Amino acid sequence: MPVINGLTNEYHPCQILADIYTFVEHRGSITGRTVAWIGDSNNMCNTWLQAARLLDFKLNIASPPGYELEPARAAGVDRAHLELFGDPLAASKGADLVTTDVWTSMGFEAETDDRKSAFAAFMVDAEMMAVARPDALFMHCLPAHRGEEVSAEVLEGPQSVVWEEAENRLHVQKALMEYLLLGKVDT
Repeated sequence: MPVINGLTNEYHPCQILADIYTFVEHRGSITGRTVAWIGDSNNMCNTWLQAARLLDFKLNIASPPGYELEPARAAGVDRAHLELFGDPLAASKGADLVTTDVWTSMGFEAETDDRKSAFAAFMVDAEMMAVARPDALFMHCLPAHRGEEVSAEVLEGPQSVVWEEAENRLHVQKALMEYLLLGKVDT
């Protein structure tokens, strides 16, 4: 019996399916592209890493000290699919997509003040988007905290596709259920 992982502490595949669909909708294939993940090694980051290997794109991860990708998750992943950074500007340089998530995920609320301090230089802002490709997209799985992990200018700006990304969760999950029930997607 198929089980759909809508969200766990380790992975968030339904969200990444929607994100990749949104990217394809706006820019075509993600194969050979560069995605910059700005934030901690959470369920989103872990699933982006899985997707990079499966769909053959590069994932640049920028995290502050203490919030980096666990070494076991990076084991065996080649540089064609993963590069780790301490500097979010360096990770975003030349990226086709810049994406992030809240600094404090559910269950970690007691760490909010520490995380705000650790992540202060990791807010996706206009400067960060300016070093990405000129046609780079910005994504966030929402809800977002303007002025924390993303500036209002970026969240509401012309490179942001967060609202389409949110809408696409519905369509992608309907297609996933159809595929699991029928073994195919009718077009």
